[in-house]
Amino acid sequence: MKKWQCTVCGYIHDGEQPPETCPVCGADKSQFIELPDTIDKIDTIDKIDTKEEQADETAETKPEGQSTAPDAPSPRLFSFGSITNLMLKHHAHPITVHFPNGVIPVAVAFIFLAVIFQFAGLSKASFYNMVFVILTLPIVMFTGYNEWKKKYQGNFTTIFTIKIIAAIVVSATAIIIVAWHIISPEILRTSSAMRTGFLMLHLIMLAATGIAGHIGGKLVFKD
Repeated sequence: MKKWQCTVCGYIHDGEQPPETCPVCGADKSQFIELPDTIDKIDTIDKIDTKEEQADETAETKPEGQSTAPDAPSPRLFSFGSITNLMLKHHAHPITVHFPNGVIPVAVAFIFLAVIFQFAGLSKASFYNMVFVILTLPIVMFTGYNEWKKKYQGNFTTIFTIKIIAAIVVSATAIIIVAWHIISPEILRTSSAMRTGFLMLHLIMLAATGIAGHIGGKLVFKD
């Protein structure tokens, strides 16, 4: 039986023909390549071959005393491209995204416990947790964008579109929650309509976090 690999996410399909769409990332069948019979799986996604890496390899293998061409630029060990490649190679996005994803449920739990038990300390704890989330979001968004562009070729399939929208919703709601708390620190003691809206924002943020996390796990585990 033939094996086909999705060049976007790396999913392997067994069959005479590739699927119409990838069950993992939603890529079209044209994005599949047939694998040789002697190879169970080739990792076409994780191989990143950049000019910076080629230059570094050339410099390391060149014999001592042999100079490079006069017009050949010296390799930059800390160029933007080499740094983003290292971030992808060492899984910077899955690592950084665990920080806000782990803190957001705690912040949401604290804010609802603050309402139930009328304990202001829990409300403050939720606020400081949300501040931490906002501080981590720039690096999370950047590493996520870097992974999407380099590993998944910037494809706008349905699954990636949903993940991007979910990430935007998480960022927007987190910023609104912190700003709202700063402007109205006694929000939990105000009218029921305002308080309900404030709490609903937390639930929307939590739901968007769960959706983004679910899609991330689907891409990692290919199921």
